[in-house]
Amino acid sequence: MSDIITFALPKGRIMEDSMALFAKIGITCPEMEDGGRKLVFENKQDGYRFMAVRATDVPTYVEYGCADIGVVGKDTLLEQDKDLYEPVDLRFGYCRLVVAEPVDLLRRVDPMEWSNVRVATKYPNLTEKFFAAKGIQVELIKLYGSIELAPLVGLSERIVDLVSTGKTLKENGMVEVETIAEITSRLIVNRASLKTKHERIRKIIEGLEQIVGDEPIISA
Repeated sequence: MSDIITFALPKGRIMEDSMALFAKIGITCPEMEDGGRKLVFENKQDGYRFMAVRATDVPTYVEYGCADIGVVGKDTLLEQDKDLYEPVDLRFGYCRLVVAEPVDLLRRVDPMEWSNVRVATKYPNLTEKFFAAKGIQVELIKLYGSIELAPLVGLSERIVDLVSTGKTLKENGMVEVETIAEITSRLIVNRASLKTKHERIRKIIEGLEQIVGDEPIISA
Protein backbone atom coordinates (compact mmCIF):
# COMPACT_ATOMS: atom_id res chain seq x y z
CA MET A 1 0.00 0.00 0.00
CA SER A 2 1.52 3.32 -1.12
CA ASP A 3 1.90 5.90 1.62
CA ILE A 4 1.98 8.77 -0.88
CA ILE A 5 -0.69 11.38 -0.20
CA THR A 6 -2.32 12.60 -3.41
CA PHE A 7 -4.11 15.95 -3.54
CA ALA A 8 -6.66 17.05 -6.18
CA LEU A 9 -6.62 20.83 -6.48
CA PRO A 10 -8.55 23.17 -8.78
CA LYS A 11 -6.44 25.05 -11.28
CA GLY A 12 -5.92 28.76 -10.66
CA ARG A 13 -6.54 30.88 -7.59
CA ILE A 14 -7.79 28.10 -5.31
CA MET A 15 -4.69 26.01 -6.05
CA GLU A 16 -2.47 28.99 -5.22
CA ASP A 17 -4.33 29.69 -1.98
CA SER A 18 -4.32 26.00 -1.07
CA MET A 19 -0.57 25.63 -1.55
CA ALA A 20 0.07 28.81 0.45
CA LEU A 21 -1.99 27.34 3.30
CA PHE A 22 -0.36 23.90 3.04
CA ALA A 23 3.09 25.51 3.20
CA LYS A 24 2.23 26.73 6.70
CA ILE A 25 2.10 23.10 7.87
CA GLY A 26 5.19 22.04 5.91
CA ILE A 27 3.54 20.67 2.75
CA THR A 28 5.28 22.01 -0.35
CA CYS A 29 6.02 21.03 -3.93
CA PRO A 30 8.97 22.86 -5.55
CA GLU A 31 8.11 21.24 -8.89
CA MET A 32 4.92 23.33 -9.05
CA GLU A 33 6.92 26.55 -9.08
CA ASP A 34 8.17 25.82 -12.61
CA GLY A 35 4.66 26.26 -14.04
CA GLY A 36 4.10 24.89 -17.51
CA ARG A 37 1.25 22.67 -18.62
CA LYS A 38 1.89 19.70 -16.34
CA LEU A 39 -1.12 18.29 -14.54
CA VAL A 40 0.66 16.09 -11.98
CA PHE A 41 3.41 17.31 -9.67
CA GLU A 42 5.39 15.37 -7.08
CA ASN A 43 7.41 15.94 -3.96
CA LYS A 44 8.90 12.47 -3.80
CA GLN A 45 11.07 13.24 -0.80
CA ASP A 46 8.08 14.03 1.42
CA GLY A 47 5.66 11.63 -0.27
CA TYR A 48 3.16 14.07 -1.80
CA ARG A 49 1.55 14.18 -5.24
CA PHE A 50 -0.59 17.03 -6.56
CA MET A 51 -3.07 16.84 -9.44
CA ALA A 52 -4.31 20.01 -11.17
CA VAL A 53 -7.93 19.38 -12.15
CA ARG A 54 -11.12 21.23 -13.00
CA ALA A 55 -12.90 22.42 -9.86
CA THR A 56 -16.08 20.47 -10.58
CA ASP A 57 -14.03 17.27 -10.99
CA VAL A 58 -12.28 17.46 -7.61
CA PRO A 59 -15.00 15.57 -5.66
CA THR A 60 -15.05 12.78 -8.25
CA TYR A 61 -11.28 12.21 -8.10
CA VAL A 62 -11.46 12.10 -4.30
CA GLU A 63 -14.58 9.94 -4.08
CA TYR A 64 -13.09 7.29 -6.39
CA GLY A 65 -9.73 7.28 -4.57
CA CYS A 66 -7.58 8.74 -7.36
CA ALA A 67 -6.82 11.45 -4.81
CA ASP A 68 -6.78 11.10 -1.04
CA ILE A 69 -7.45 14.77 -0.33
CA GLY A 70 -9.01 17.62 -2.28
CA VAL A 71 -9.89 21.27 -1.97
CA VAL A 72 -13.16 22.52 -3.46
CA GLY A 73 -15.86 25.11 -2.93
CA LYS A 74 -18.82 24.26 -0.74
CA ASP A 75 -21.10 25.10 -3.69
CA THR A 76 -19.71 22.17 -5.66
CA LEU A 77 -20.11 19.83 -2.69
CA LEU A 78 -23.72 20.86 -2.17
CA GLU A 79 -24.51 20.48 -5.87
CA GLN A 80 -22.89 17.05 -6.28
CA ASP A 81 -23.67 15.55 -2.85
CA LYS A 82 -20.94 12.89 -3.03
CA ASP A 83 -19.89 10.49 -0.28
CA LEU A 84 -16.88 12.35 1.13
CA TYR A 85 -15.45 13.34 4.49
CA GLU A 86 -15.36 17.14 4.88
CA PRO A 87 -13.25 17.89 7.97
CA VAL A 88 -12.05 21.50 7.52
CA ASP A 89 -13.47 24.83 6.37
CA LEU A 90 -10.37 26.47 4.89
CA ARG A 91 -11.94 29.94 5.13
CA PHE A 92 -10.83 31.29 1.78
CA GLY A 93 -12.72 31.82 -1.48
CA TYR A 94 -15.70 33.30 0.35
CA CYS A 95 -18.76 34.17 -1.74
CA ARG A 96 -22.51 33.67 -1.64
CA LEU A 97 -24.90 31.57 -3.72
CA VAL A 98 -27.90 33.79 -4.37
CA VAL A 99 -31.15 34.15 -6.25
CA ALA A 100 -31.11 37.31 -8.35
CA GLU A 101 -33.49 38.99 -10.75
CA PRO A 102 -33.78 42.19 -12.80
CA VAL A 103 -34.48 45.31 -10.74
CA ASP A 104 -37.61 46.04 -12.79
CA LEU A 105 -39.03 42.60 -12.03
CA LEU A 106 -38.45 43.03 -8.30
CA ARG A 107 -40.43 46.28 -8.39
CA ARG A 108 -43.40 44.43 -9.91
CA VAL A 109 -43.30 41.05 -8.17
CA ASP A 110 -42.84 40.33 -4.47
CA PRO A 111 -40.62 37.22 -3.92
CA MET A 112 -43.08 36.14 -1.22
CA GLU A 113 -45.70 35.70 -3.97
CA TRP A 114 -43.65 33.36 -6.18
CA SER A 115 -45.57 30.25 -7.25
CA ASN A 116 -43.54 29.14 -10.25
CA VAL A 117 -40.32 30.54 -11.71
CA ARG A 118 -37.92 29.96 -14.57
CA VAL A 119 -34.31 30.00 -13.34
CA ALA A 120 -30.99 29.83 -15.18
CA THR A 121 -28.11 28.39 -13.18
CA LYS A 122 -24.97 26.28 -13.05
CA TYR A 123 -26.47 24.58 -9.98
CA PRO A 124 -29.67 22.75 -11.01
CA ASN A 125 -29.74 20.30 -8.09
CA LEU A 126 -29.18 22.96 -5.43
CA THR A 127 -31.67 25.29 -7.08
CA GLU A 128 -34.39 22.67 -7.36
CA LYS A 129 -34.00 21.69 -3.69
CA PHE A 130 -34.08 25.32 -2.58
CA PHE A 131 -37.30 26.18 -4.39
CA ALA A 132 -38.94 22.83 -3.62
CA ALA A 133 -38.43 23.49 0.10
CA LYS A 134 -40.42 26.70 -0.38
CA GLY A 135 -43.16 24.92 -2.32
CA ILE A 136 -42.31 26.80 -5.51
CA GLN A 137 -42.41 25.08 -8.89
CA VAL A 138 -39.22 25.80 -10.82
CA GLU A 139 -38.29 25.40 -14.48
CA LEU A 140 -34.52 24.98 -14.63
CA ILE A 141 -32.22 26.06 -17.43
CA LYS A 142 -28.67 24.74 -17.07
CA LEU A 143 -25.95 27.14 -18.24
CA TYR A 144 -22.17 27.05 -17.91
CA GLY A 145 -21.21 30.71 -18.09
CA SER A 146 -22.46 34.33 -18.18
CA ILE A 147 -25.54 33.46 -16.14
CA GLU A 148 -26.44 37.16 -15.85
CA LEU A 149 -27.17 37.22 -19.58
CA ALA A 150 -30.18 34.91 -19.30
CA PRO A 151 -32.73 37.45 -17.93
CA LEU A 152 -31.41 40.17 -20.22
CA VAL A 153 -32.38 38.20 -23.35
CA GLY A 154 -35.54 36.61 -21.96
CA LEU A 155 -34.17 33.11 -21.42
CA SER A 156 -35.15 33.15 -17.74
CA GLU A 157 -36.78 35.43 -15.20
CA ARG A 158 -34.22 34.78 -12.49
CA ILE A 159 -30.81 33.27 -11.91
CA VAL A 160 -29.01 31.36 -9.17
CA ASP A 161 -25.30 32.10 -9.14
CA LEU A 162 -22.26 32.87 -7.02
CA VAL A 163 -21.57 36.48 -6.11
CA SER A 164 -18.70 38.08 -4.27
CA THR A 165 -19.06 41.86 -4.41
CA GLY A 166 -22.29 41.97 -6.40
CA LYS A 167 -20.71 44.34 -8.92
CA THR A 168 -21.47 42.15 -11.96
CA LEU A 169 -25.13 41.88 -10.99
CA LYS A 170 -25.42 45.63 -10.55
CA GLU A 171 -23.76 46.34 -13.90
CA ASN A 172 -26.35 44.11 -15.58
CA GLY A 173 -29.36 45.68 -13.87
CA MET A 174 -29.93 42.84 -11.42
CA VAL A 175 -30.38 42.60 -7.67
CA GLU A 176 -30.06 39.83 -5.09
CA VAL A 177 -33.35 38.71 -3.57
CA GLU A 178 -32.39 35.60 -1.56
CA THR A 179 -29.21 34.00 -0.23
CA ILE A 180 -29.15 30.21 -0.59
CA ALA A 181 -25.77 29.53 1.04
CA GLU A 182 -22.52 31.12 2.11
CA ILE A 183 -19.60 29.46 0.35
CA THR A 184 -15.95 28.87 1.25
CA SER A 185 -13.34 26.35 0.15
CA ARG A 186 -13.35 23.04 2.01
CA LEU A 187 -10.87 20.23 2.58
CA ILE A 188 -12.34 16.89 1.53
CA VAL A 189 -10.97 13.40 2.15
CA ASN A 190 -11.59 9.99 0.62
CA ARG A 191 -13.20 7.81 3.30
CA ALA A 192 -11.07 4.75 2.55
CA SER A 193 -7.86 6.81 2.57
CA LEU A 194 -8.78 8.16 5.98
CA LYS A 195 -8.54 4.57 7.26
CA THR A 196 -5.56 3.27 5.26
CA LYS A 197 -3.44 6.44 5.63
CA HIS A 198 -4.95 7.58 8.88
CA GLU A 199 -1.83 8.84 10.64
CA ARG A 200 -0.61 11.09 7.83
CA ILE A 201 -4.04 12.42 6.91
CA ARG A 202 -5.00 13.06 10.53
CA LYS A 203 -1.79 15.06 10.97
CA ILE A 204 -2.69 17.20 7.94
CA ILE A 205 -6.23 17.79 9.20
CA GLU A 206 -5.08 18.75 12.69
CA GLY A 207 -2.40 21.06 11.32
CA LEU A 208 -4.89 22.87 9.10
CA GLU A 209 -7.45 23.14 11.89
CA GLN A 210 -4.89 24.95 14.04
CA ILE A 211 -3.95 27.32 11.21
CA VAL A 212 -7.40 28.26 9.91
CA GLY A 213 -8.84 28.67 13.37
CA ASP A 214 -6.97 31.97 13.62
CA GLU A 215 -7.42 33.04 9.97
CA PRO A 216 -9.97 35.63 8.77
CA ILE A 217 -12.37 34.56 6.03
CA ILE A 218 -10.92 35.64 2.67
CA SER A 219 -13.21 36.56 -0.22
CA ALA A 220 -12.83 34.99 -3.65
